Amino acid sequence: MRADATSTVSAPLPDPPPHPAMVWIPGGTFAMGSARFYPEEAPVHSVTVDGFWMDQHTVTHQQFQRFIDATGYVTIAERPPNPADYPGADPALLVPGSLVFQQPSRRVDLRYPLQWWAYVPGANWRHPCGPESDLTEREQHPVTHVAYADAEAYATWAGKALPTEAEWEFAARGGLDGATYTWGDDFMPSGQIMANTWHGEFPWQNMRQGRHPSTMPIGAFPPNGYGLFDMAGNVWEWTSDWYAPRHPDDAAKPCCIPHNPRGGAIEQSYDPAQPQIHIPRKVLKGGSYLCAPNYCLRYRPAARSPEMADTATCHIGFRCIVRPNPRI
Repeated sequence: MRADATSTVSAPLPDPPPHPAMVWIPGGTFAMGSARFYPEEAPVHSVTVDGFWMDQHTVTHQQFQRFIDATGYVTIAERPPNPADYPGADPALLVPGSLVFQQPSRRVDLRYPLQWWAYVPGANWRHPCGPESDLTEREQHPVTHVAYADAEAYATWAGKALPTEAEWEFAARGGLDGATYTWGDDFMPSGQIMANTWHGEFPWQNMRQGRHPSTMPIGAFPPNGYGLFDMAGNVWEWTSDWYAPRHPDDAAKPCCIPHNPRGGAIEQSYDPAQPQIHIPRKVLKGGSYLCAPNYCLRYRPAARSPEMADTATCHIGFRCIVRPNPRI
């Protein structure tokens, strides 16, 4: 039996929830990270977070539409990029748009993501597959094509906040401290599919969704132990932390358990592989419908990925939290 991650520190349940469809995450001390998968998830270390409320679901197209209607906000993907941010970029690509997955018809070299990613002019949250697409029958799907600033603007409007990486991971574990997945250690317990992830050889063979891999409506799979839906797969989720290539080594010292940690510094977050692009990166959590064991086994609580704060794609969304005693 796994230890209950909430047993060491807990907060009394505030009443009532500050907003509809939020659940109380009691807080506690847990083992953050993993030593069994990707190097950026190490080292495993104890972390304490205070209790908070969290959205049961990722923000949907319908919810995001209400925000747009109330504020007139224009997302990053709907604005022309600043040429100064992308030295050497093809001028034809410096138009409003976003990254869209385009499934190849055959096996490709996984070292070259541009074989399945394309910058599509006119793609945005209203047109998730490109300018000819719309939100018909997608109202309850997670909103996508939202950059970090878009998610932050929504959270501020809603009277909420984006979670830190530690808060998000604690909530995703649902009380199963150290489990591989949000539901336990078996990927498909009793043969049941537990999340919207890629089945088959990425990126050309999808045995579940064929030639049209996509997000699914919120709540299509069972919730975790805290009552949260889709904390694995479907869409990656923004957190408020700047990305660092691994957890800090000193965090693993038994004497010094971090309390409500904030992740790396902005100076550490820039991509060393693209020094000409000076755009900081945030931590994404949760994996997406495009994650597969042969390429990106990241539909796990410990998994993490960097993303430039200005980037919007067809597989990134977000959810919000409310801290009863704001401290961050």
